Amino acid sequence: MKKIVMVTGGTGYLGSWVVKDLLEKGYIVKVPVRDISKKSKYQFLEEIAGNSSGKLEMFEADLLKEGSFDQAARGCDAIIHMASPFTLRFKDARKDLIDPALKGTRNVLEAAGKSGTVKKVVLTSSVAAVHGDAIDMQEQGLDEFTEEQFNYSSSEKHQPYSYSKVLAEKEAWKIFDNQSSWKLVVINPSFVMGPALTWESNSESLNLMKDLMKGKYRMGVPDISFGFVDVRDVAHAHILALENDKAKGRHILAERTITLLEFAGLIEKRYGSQYKMPHGNIPKWTQYLFGWIMGFKARFIKRNVGYPIKLNTEKSRKQLGLTYITLDKTIEDMVSQMQERKLIN
Repeated sequence: MKKIVMVTGGTGYLGSWVVKDLLEKGYIVKVPVRDISKKSKYQFLEEIAGNSSGKLEMFEADLLKEGSFDQAARGCDAIIHMASPFTLRFKDARKDLIDPALKGTRNVLEAAGKSGTVKKVVLTSSVAAVHGDAIDMQEQGLDEFTEEQFNYSSSEKHQPYSYSKVLAEKEAWKIFDNQSSWKLVVINPSFVMGPALTWESNSESLNLMKDLMKGKYRMGVPDISFGFVDVRDVAHAHILALENDKAKGRHILAERTITLLEFAGLIEKRYGSQYKMPHGNIPKWTQYLFGWIMGFKARFIKRNVGYPIKLNTEKSRKQLGLTYITLDKTIEDMVSQMQERKLIN
């Protein structure tokens, strides 16, 4: 009998890769959308399903509506909960980020408990739930961040996206601890990059690459470090977490951790002078004056610019068995696709 998995956020940049992998492995996949009449949002998934051994079932649901996922969860063997906003462009942090992340997690996980059939939940969290500011590593006297750490420095007013992720993950562990019918495995990816199955998404990953390739940062970038990971690896990690009975706890995902300038250097190494890449970091003091142009507040600059970070990914490699696509390959595949779609010159 084919296993049934509900995947929230399945039409998004990351979620669509998870749905594709599941369909190709023969799963029955249930995917919610806010408005099922807008077929253009999910038609590409139906085309993928048509060329796979799996089956796709779409249904209408709202993260903020209590009980919205209850009916779809019945009969499911597992749930992969990925639906949560990933945007730095918002008007109201509570309404646009925190409520969907927190209430959505609560509604989906409660549906797992009510289902009577769900045995495992795989939750997409983020490395943002591990740490908020880069300086957190120094403040805690750490040589690296591991799955043991939780973000303590973010708030509704400072790094609200990161705050939404740590609130949602802690809520998930709280709900998990108060029941015994399903297991919880958490995936904590760093900055996700790579080719897309849909360009309907407003993911910050796609926005960053477009801005870099179009020369927005040619005069320089802030001295900020990120972990980077291929979207296909993150999707694969979810499948490994789903199918491995021994998988448990949190899993930080990153192929490597480098600065934004070093990331731009990898693009230039592959494409030469074809694109106007930055060749230096913007002095920190000038960012206090002009950081608002990039959307950086003084507190963010103070606690992130110039501070290195290191992420321990040993658990993802050894316990999940994940083998990472190199960042060079990620960049090449992503840029090639953007060129084909004429998103960049």
